[in-house]
Amino acid sequence: MNTGTTKLVTLEITRALRNKKYMFFTVLYPAALFLMLGGTLSGSTKAMGSDLPLPAFYMVAMASFGALTAVLMGNSERIAKERESGWIRQLRLTSLPGRGYVIAKTASAGVLSLPAILVVFAVAAGVKGVRFEAWQWLALTGSIWAGSLVFAALGVALGYLASGDTVRPVTMLFYFGLSILGGLWMPTANFPQWLRNICEWLPTHAYAGLGQAIELGGAPHAKDVAILAVYFVLFTGAAAWLYRKDSLKA
Repeated sequence: MNTGTTKLVTLEITRALRNKKYMFFTVLYPAALFLMLGGTLSGSTKAMGSDLPLPAFYMVAMASFGALTAVLMGNSERIAKERESGWIRQLRLTSLPGRGYVIAKTASAGVLSLPAILVVFAVAAGVKGVRFEAWQWLALTGSIWAGSLVFAALGVALGYLASGDTVRPVTMLFYFGLSILGGLWMPTANFPQWLRNICEWLPTHAYAGLGQAIELGGAPHAKDVAILAVYFVLFTGAAAWLYRKDSLKA
């Protein structure tokens, strides 16, 4: 990243950390949901359709959900508002290249997803006694963090797709739809077969699958990695196209 992009990343991170809503909804809220969904369940009970104990299942699910919240909700709304306020138009007058803005938004969102992941892990280990090998904790953190970049790119695309008035309902549609159908709130084994066939191709399903495979002692499945890679290309391509389209209007 060039100097302008680095400065913008630093600015974005600083702004988010000063936002109390960010601290609650992206850091504390997923941990609270873990306690509500998985904190009261027995560690000997397996998640439906999985060999994982329910606390371990919901630990990965809520860590992924927290990262998704950090990168998707914040990115889309902030970009839509910056477009309407003229901030992006001002940035185009600087030496910052267009791709630098998109990279900065994606990178800063990725950094901000890390606290949400770590807090859920700490609560799961401290309250429910979830235990893994050191390499598994490191692999879980790295895979969930890296996977969140897919949804950071989606957030950028939605920020350019919707206006300031419509960006929240549009983002919420993606946010809740992908979370529920991807198995972040409940095992998809509860769904009818026709719906499970659709869910297994969603990015959130593959995203949760990364951590679940590591918890079971293996490597992430190639299919899940491939699905996330394809979605990342699609979302970044859409973000770049929408950015260029928005530039022509300015």
